[in-house]
Amino acid sequence: MPKRRPQQRKQVLLRLDPLVYDALARWASDELRSANAQIEFLLRKALQDAGRLPGEARPIPRRGRPPGGSAPGPSPE
Repeated sequence: MPKRRPQQRKQVLLRLDPLVYDALARWASDELRSANAQIEFLLRKALQDAGRLPGEARPIPRRGRPPGGSAPGPSPE
């Protein structure tokens, strides 16, 4: 019987050196991510590079405006 995946994302406590966190937060800001999203991005990349990322791992949820629709511009009169 296959294992059921939990619906919620797993929460973990992470303790970092303040200077490491500051560098991470700056890097995340440069790439328009939160520090949390940057940590997940880096962990997934490390797992993938090591051949340890599970094939059934869901992609990172995308944030922001949903795709589709028209670009904002002047309204027709």
